[in-house]
Amino acid sequence: MLARQRRLTLSSKVSLVNDARKRLIEHISADAVFHGDFTLTSGKKASYYVDLRRVSLDHRVAPLIGQVMIDLIAGIPGVAAVGGMTMGADPVAAAVLHQGAARGLTYDAFVVRKEPKDHGRGRQVEGPDVSGKRVVVLEDTSTTGGSPLAAIAALEKVGAVVVAVAVVVDRDTGAKEIIEAAGYPYFSAIGLADLGLEK
Repeated sequence: MLARQRRLTLSSKVSLVNDARKRLIEHISADAVFHGDFTLTSGKKASYYVDLRRVSLDHRVAPLIGQVMIDLIAGIPGVAAVGGMTMGADPVAAAVLHQGAARGLTYDAFVVRKEPKDHGRGRQVEGPDVSGKRVVVLEDTSTTGGSPLAAIAALEKVGAVVVAVAVVVDRDTGAKEIIEAAGYPYFSAIGLADLGLEK
C-alpha cells in the first residue's frame, strides 16, 4: 500500500512537471517567437527570434519558468543561488527564487552587472554573498554562450563555485558546446523542436 502511494505521488509530480513545461512551451510559441529577418548577437542572420522577456515578465508565465527551471536543476547537489548576466537572466532568477520558496527550497538569486559599479561598493555581482557557494548561472535564451561565460568570470572573481549553466530556451547555435568546452555542465529546458522551429 505504501509503495503504491509513493508511486502515485511520484507519478503526480512527473505529471505536474510535464504540465508546467507544456504550458510554458505554449506561451513561448504564442507570444515570444517572432518570424522575419533578424540579426543575432553572433552577427548571424535568422528567420525567427525568440524574445523571452515577452513572457518571463508576464504574471502567467513567470511561475511556469520558475517551476520548469527548478525541475531542470533539481539533480545538481548543494545549489545555494542562481542568477546570471543582467538583464536576460534577472526574471528567470527571480522566478526560481519565488517558486523555490513556495516549495520550501532555499535558492537565493544574484544579478551580474556587465561592468562593476563605478560608485558605492563597486560590485559587479549583486545580491547575497556567493563566495564559496555553489551557484548555477541562468540565461533566458542562448546564442553564443558569451553572456553565461562573462557571468561565470565575474562570479569566480568573487569566489563563487559555478556548477552549471541552465537556459530556458536553447537555440542550438553552439552555446552548449562552447560552455561545455569551458568545463561547465549545460542544461536546457526547451529546444527549437519543442517550439516547432528549425535550426
